[in-house]
Amino acid sequence: MRGARWFTALMISPTLLVLALVVFYPLLAVVRESMYVSGEGLDADGFVVEGERFVGLAHYAGLLGERFVNALANTTVFTLTTVVLETLLGVAMALVMHSVLRGKGLIRASILIPWAVPTAISGLMWRWVFQADGVANAIIGQKILWTTEGVQAKLAVIIADVWKTAPFVGLLVLAGLQIIPAMVYEAAKVDGASAWQTFWRITLPLVKPALVVAVLFRVLDALAMFDLPFVMIGRGKLSVETLPALVWDEATQLRYGPAAAYGIVLITYVSVIVLIFVRLLGADLLADARSRKRAA
Repeated sequence: MRGARWFTALMISPTLLVLALVVFYPLLAVVRESMYVSGEGLDADGFVVEGERFVGLAHYAGLLGERFVNALANTTVFTLTTVVLETLLGVAMALVMHSVLRGKGLIRASILIPWAVPTAISGLMWRWVFQADGVANAIIGQKILWTTEGVQAKLAVIIADVWKTAPFVGLLVLAGLQIIPAMVYEAAKVDGASAWQTFWRITLPLVKPALVVAVLFRVLDALAMFDLPFVMIGRGKLSVETLPALVWDEATQLRYGPAAAYGIVLITYVSVIVLIFVRLLGADLLADARSRKRAA
């Protein structure tokens, strides 16, 4: 028994070592950096000092600032809005890809193309679409400055992000649809179930595990949104500045202490969201798996 434990510990030790080097050590370094300030400054007696100085939680005072609150609000709005829209569109795309009989390969490839486009290229493309003389203004017949400060900038980023990543949700849901036995739908048809009843009581519950994974991945990705608003709207635009963008801006201005403090808050925010997500939805999945195992 003891030998088996030592063998198990030996087998997982490389993984633990990698995690310690690439996750835990950088995390501890960021925590330390958030409590120090580097460079020249004045001490309590008014003398110039150089190097690192311990400042405790002073950098975390910026969490009460208007810019941080704005970045936190933007991150939350983008996450909630894009994930909801991408889930709805992704499920619709998956149903279309699964039910189509002719040209299935062509339809699937065309739907998945936006997800395959690099984010920077997608941002540039949508920036051209939303410029003053772009396609968007030509379609609506108005001159809207999409890439300037304002609600229209948020809307442009949301549209671009939904266009790009809704196919990702559709791909994962499609994988869940393909493992549903055809006899289940045949039985529902014999029982006289309508299309909506079939979707709500058969398709959706059976595809739930794949859908939960897709939504979780999209939540994590949306909370880390940086490159799309940066490329589309530009640097320093408060209307679309997210927490990752704020961390990046502070770091590029050599304010590593505040950047580290904001980074710690971002990590904590993501961890809390994931914990809530797993507690609310993961428990249901485990219960479903246990019930299916008992039934078998």
